Amino acid sequence: MDKNLEMRDEKISKLLWKFSLPAIIAMLVNALYNVVDRIFVGRGVGSVGIAATTVAFPIMIIMMATSMLIAIGATALISIRLGEQRKEEAEKIVGNATVLLILLPLLLAAIYLAFTDPVLKLFGASEAVLPYARDFTHIIMLGSVSGSIAFGMNNFIRAEGNPRYAMLTQIIGAVINTILNYIFIFKLGLGIKGSALASICGQTVSALFVLGYFLSGRSTIKIYLRNLKPQMPIVLGILSIGFAPFAMQIANSVQQMILNKTLMSYGGDLALSAVGIIMSIATLIFMPIVGISQGAQPLIGFNYGAKQYDRVKETLKKSVFVSTIMAAVGFIVIWIWPNQIVGLFSKGDLPLTELTVHAMLTFFALLPLIGIQILCSSYFQAVGKPVQSTLLSLSRQVLLFIPLLIILPRLWGIEGVWRTAPIADTLSVLITVTVILFEMRTLPKSTPKPVEQS
Repeated sequence: MDKNLEMRDEKISKLLWKFSLPAIIAMLVNALYNVVDRIFVGRGVGSVGIAATTVAFPIMIIMMATSMLIAIGATALISIRLGEQRKEEAEKIVGNATVLLILLPLLLAAIYLAFTDPVLKLFGASEAVLPYARDFTHIIMLGSVSGSIAFGMNNFIRAEGNPRYAMLTQIIGAVINTILNYIFIFKLGLGIKGSALASICGQTVSALFVLGYFLSGRSTIKIYLRNLKPQMPIVLGILSIGFAPFAMQIANSVQQMILNKTLMSYGGDLALSAVGIIMSIATLIFMPIVGISQGAQPLIGFNYGAKQYDRVKETLKKSVFVSTIMAAVGFIVIWIWPNQIVGLFSKGDLPLTELTVHAMLTFFALLPLIGIQILCSSYFQAVGKPVQSTLLSLSRQVLLFIPLLIILPRLWGIEGVWRTAPIADTLSVLITVTVILFEMRTLPKSTPKPVEQS
């Protein structure tokens, strides 16, 4: 139980660093799958290849959302149960979640494969882009279970207090993805299919390392066959807490679909390629902030379960501060080197570079605010309050971004698309700050820590 004592007694700043740094690195590495794919596709296939990955992106978001539905819901419950000293309950949660991480991606992959072309056209594929999008997305979907296990069970490793190994499993997969992208595209000439194959290979290796951790006996939380049979109360508990990030990602997928359609109407395939580059850059910026939220989540959940509410507040305040600094750094980098950043993807394509730079600077105009929204939404996930978490998670995409995306282009054309993000960011942060301030005022006083017997 030494890890539990550490979660309860160690300095929050030290714990936040310990848990968040590996999570940040792991999330950056995870983001590199998307970024590396687009860099190699942009240079090896061209702008039509980037447009194809942009069409595939909302479908991949749906798959990620399914993994997050299970993984984040289960992780929050695991942290709370460990804080309550109920290890057997935590192991039941892991067993149930593992089965769901396999079954749900299989179901979604089967649905996609049955309706491939209509789905791709729904998400914005033109006739020119459709063959490339089909080649890329087919392979990604066939390997969806590996991606689900690699992402989902990696969260369980963090929840039990071993963030370094969780980080290692993702680094290994990303390195393999990068190396194989180069080999498959430039040496074997597999084009966009090669990029998808590289991603699946990397995720499969990561999944094997994650499974090996639990099945080899190294984990504190064990996976037992008796816990693999789904139990409705546990499944519903996982789904209720995981619903907020799931809904946010589904909304993100719908948002991306509408965005793709709008871009095709106002800017064509070139605008679709530009937003694909912007989303890759956004992923690199947002993932470290998500890493902070993942590092903070077990600390908030454990101390909330242990009724150490002062430590809960301290964790939230420090994590919001760090995430805001990270967002500000990303904002500065984008404004100093916009052409160089976009040039990584566009390979001398001047029209694409000029359009993307202008769009990116507008799109990220209020980027430093985004850390507040992400961390405060994560807080409510960690303490098992799905209603508030869902409200905050959906406020930007559903309540604000999508309506603005429908309205603003009618007023300003393609400029309305780029201006949607900063306006939505401002309004969503105002909502978030209001809700979290009320929550902090209603938290009870901390229960005195129990005195350890010598």
